Amino acid sequence: MKLYVYCLAENIATPVAPVNGVSGARVDVIKVEDFSLLVSEFEGDVAPLVTRENALAHAAVIRSVLDETTPLPFRFGTVVSDEQLRSYLSARREALQAKLAQVRGCVEMNVKIISDTDQPENDIDFETSEEGPGVKFLREKRREILGGERRAEEAKEVAGWLQERVRPFIREEEVSLRPSEKLIVAAAHLVSRDQVGEYRGRVAEARKTRPKLHFLVSGPWPPYTFSNIELEFKTPFGVS
Repeated sequence: MKLYVYCLAENIATPVAPVNGVSGARVDVIKVEDFSLLVSEFEGDVAPLVTRENALAHAAVIRSVLDETTPLPFRFGTVVSDEQLRSYLSARREALQAKLAQVRGCVEMNVKIISDTDQPENDIDFETSEEGPGVKFLREKRREILGGERRAEEAKEVAGWLQERVRPFIREEEVSLRPSEKLIVAAAHLVSRDQVGEYRGRVAEARKTRPKLHFLVSGPWPPYTFSNIELEFKTPFGVS
């Protein structure tokens, strides 16, 4: 018998809300070392199919304890034997405890910033006289490069601007700059639970000062961005 593992946390008695796991499986709480884990019994060695239904079930199990504690999510498809799980937790005990301390009392908030502003062609000085195809190609490539540099500068500036405004409310952050896309900044913030309201308010105030940017704010979520590094098994899906 294998175990499908959803998340690891501190002091979970039972799942807070009745919830079905992946493929409709029952969800149980087991205690290993100093940790509580949400798991389901799993037949076979092949990880569940990555379907929308299974992905939503995996996420729902993790969210079922989010109001009670801050769990460390395992990646979708983590299937292990009881012996593998205990060996892993024993070997990584200190690192996992440090990770739990890092996220304790926090949730993840996400901010995505979209820019619809395109650099107009006449904003860059180009010759307009008739030219051969080779010269035109080189001028077009130059236009793309200069436009890309401007987008990169915009993304960097916007990321720094956002960081300054939410800094008092975040414990950790992960920021991705995407100057080649309309989504120029994607930020994940680890925020104390008792400051989520203030964090939302600060983002709402900030977005009013940048009306040409579009903001997508989501959360609170389990700290997916801040959990996965220490929770990866070496073999695919945890199955050896």
